[in-house]
Amino acid sequence: QVLLVESGGGLVQAGGSLRLSCAASGHTYDMAWFRQAPGKEREYVAFIRWSGASTHYADSVKGRFTISRDNSKNTMYLQMNSLKLEDTAVYYCAAGTVLNPPNPNQYDWWGQGTQVTVSS
Repeated sequence: QVLLVESGGGLVQAGGSLRLSCAASGHTYDMAWFRQAPGKEREYVAFIRWSGASTHYADSVKGRFTISRDNSKNTMYLQMNSLKLEDTAVYYCAAGTVLNPPNPNQYDWWGQGTQVTVSS
């Protein structure tokens, strides 16, 4: 019973920044960002607990990306800095009650995705 809508994707040069948003409806859940490039499996990016009290990141984005949420606005964010060509993908937000954040099967609801393209 959760609707998720991503926004904020676009085209950015390597080294630049982008901020993604995921607007959620319904109850507050654990949430995460995943991404998928053409021909590749869906890849875990970052996780935030329902309360915002804890976060977790994939090694590939540690130190560059920051996940946050504003529960008063029912919105989760992904601040992406120092973007690399390898960050190019469709980015998806997901929600659920989660024990193992990197496992996509842990999530019950998914957004439609937003394209992030990093150019040289």
